[in-house]
Amino acid sequence: MEDKSAVIFGNKIPSKFVKKANKSKAKYIKKFGDDSKKEYHLAPKEIPSLKEMGVENLVLSPTKMEFPSNALVVGNIRMGFGHYRISIAIASCAKALGYKPYWFDLASFDATGSKMIRAQNDLYSLASRISQRSHLFNHFIWEPLNSEGFRKITYNATDQKNSELLVPLFKDLPKDIPYVATHVWPSQGAIHANLTHVVNAIPDNWPMGLHLSEGAIHAVQTPFAYLGYKMLNGMDKKPLKGIPEKDIYQVGHYVDHELVSNIDIDCENRIKRILKGEPKRILMSVGGAGAGSKLFLKMIKHLLPYIQKNKATLFLNFGDHKDMYDYLCKNIPSFEKKSVKFFDQYQKLTEFVSTMDKNKIEGIYCIYNKDIFEAVYSTNLLMRHVEMLVTKPSELAFYPVVKVMMRHIGGHEVHSAVHAQEEGDSTFECPDEKSMNEILDRLIDDNELLIHLTKQIQVLNKQGLYNGGYEVVKLAVNGRK
Repeated sequence: MEDKSAVIFGNKIPSKFVKKANKSKAKYIKKFGDDSKKEYHLAPKEIPSLKEMGVENLVLSPTKMEFPSNALVVGNIRMGFGHYRISIAIASCAKALGYKPYWFDLASFDATGSKMIRAQNDLYSLASRISQRSHLFNHFIWEPLNSEGFRKITYNATDQKNSELLVPLFKDLPKDIPYVATHVWPSQGAIHANLTHVVNAIPDNWPMGLHLSEGAIHAVQTPFAYLGYKMLNGMDKKPLKGIPEKDIYQVGHYVDHELVSNIDIDCENRIKRILKGEPKRILMSVGGAGAGSKLFLKMIKHLLPYIQKNKATLFLNFGDHKDMYDYLCKNIPSFEKKSVKFFDQYQKLTEFVSTMDKNKIEGIYCIYNKDIFEAVYSTNLLMRHVEMLVTKPSELAFYPVVKVMMRHIGGHEVHSAVHAQEEGDSTFECPDEKSMNEILDRLIDDNELLIHLTKQIQVLNKQGLYNGGYEVVKLAVNGRK
């Protein structure tokens, strides 16, 4: 097997970083065992909440799996909600284009590589939460690591070596099966397993060495990301050899078929509600790491008078973090009584959502699902029927709904907010409570501004901006041009 830790896109990695990479892999083998000779087999299992898009989850099986001729595998991991949400978008677009999507969560198995991923994800989630509580930790450690530490090409060396541990899980996958990875580790694992039709769907707009997976087709969502990755800009002190043209494509935003195909009608419904003077529907999506509780509390307290006057309606998707709901109940005594709850009631939520275009909706609605797929997709369901989404500039920065941008968590998210603002379907990034509440005030009171942002989504849709999911699927099926 070629050592992809030693040379990355023709750039030789200093020996000290190669040694560090080898030590990292050896550490995980010592901790979790060496399963390189073990045979893992797969079988499909239904995902009830994603049944309509035909995606099935790949789980361990005692017997070898045979894939249909129209199969497409979405390799992913859970890290917050972002990579899962992008994976759903790719699976949705695959189904729309006539392919059978399979969900391949490499962190979900009882295997050495899976345990390695979970160990690193636990550290990342912990650091994300600490960064929201400690200004010093965020300023001196978390922000620099996310913006510059992960940016260096040398960082890629260790990930490349660790991802070799994922190879045994790929035994049942045909070498030429179309495969889309929504995190770099599933992409690197597939390349190490000698798969030939791998697309590395890069999620962020800030080019980082972290996301490199030589051998895969690299897909990016924006011109800024294309330029940065094409040049490997800023990934070393000296200029680097870049990514060959055949290995990188700008495709547009990764968005679900269900959302893209309904953009015009959803925007028209939003404009009609605004002109009729109905309460502005605001969706707040609590991230998969469960950070930002204090800011959510302050925003909700600020919105309560608007809700009482029927000028705003609030939807809160707590994902699979019910502790956030408990935190709000503790700090807003009337919150529990005033809210309608859909707690592990996904079917009831879908039924309610189906009526939202027909009815005037008032009050506060709280959503929680311990099932990860239901937790993630609840935001997708509600997104089509609200006027604005309050979110940090994560993967949701690229979705076709008016975004109210909270402060980023991790410096790599900054340029996603910049991109969304410049495309015109989002506000600027609001760094604190004061600016968040000011922009919410403006969007609730200024119909002209909200309608302008909504119409811009239609303009961008006509330009094909939100078609990245389809383009990624085509790249995986057809390979390099």
